[in-house]
Amino acid sequence: MESIAIRKTHPLVLGAAASVMVVSLVGAAAIGGLLPNAHSSKADAPAPAQASVAVASPRLETAPRLAARDSACASCGTVASIHAVALRGDATGVGVVAGGLTGAVVGNQMGRGNGNTAMTILGAAGGAFAGNEIEKNVKKHYSYRVTVRMDDGSFRTISQPNSPAIAVGERVRVLNGTVFASY
Repeated sequence: MESIAIRKTHPLVLGAAASVMVVSLVGAAAIGGLLPNAHSSKADAPAPAQASVAVASPRLETAPRLAARDSACASCGTVASIHAVALRGDATGVGVVAGGLTGAVVGNQMGRGNGNTAMTILGAAGGAFAGNEIEKNVKKHYSYRVTVRMDDGSFRTISQPNSPAIAVGERVRVLNGTVFASY
């Protein structure tokens, strides 16, 4: 008679492999932005409402507006809001390859026969997806969108790659698509 040796994987090895996969998926989801976070930004807070003053005489109301209009410049205004917008980076393929290899190695540790092959393929596919998402989020950058209420009453939104050195409510000048503090 032939003796068939069945090799069993120790339950601790299976538990360790499963926990590594779970932690990796949770980490990828956190980096990928799929999990909620508790970050807040003061820039997202709405600007405080300005109190309006009632004018008793229409004649007094017209004179200051005309004077203000004459002295105003066409590129001046007041900052209405500033928002930081996260932009995802471009994937080069390094994350896909690294994630696919890691997932295949971890998946190969599970199952026997066709089950082992299936787990290897699933691990490679899941790892490739997670690696691609991680690479995109590692390479993310921010753009700052500054909304300016111009002196003529219109609004302009300017996107800048660097954090602006201005605050909401500050007088600014818009030149060549860039916001500058107006002194």
